[in-house]
Amino acid sequence: MNNIGIRQAAKDANVRLWQIAERLNIADTTFSRKLRHELTPDDKSKVYAIIAQIAAEQEAKQ
Repeated sequence: MNNIGIRQAAKDANVRLWQIAERLNIADTTFSRKLRHELTPDDKSKVYAIIAQIAAEQEAKQ
């Protein structure tokens, strides 16, 4: 499986993949297809930043 780190980081932060896709302004199905192949380091850093941002927003709501 590709992009295991991204999938695990999202799971650990309780962030759904559709939330990440929404921030990237792409359809959730498109994002899921992108995850089938290893992302570039630049794309990975963007996704990790989005995960951290969403997790922080969710934490602030609680």
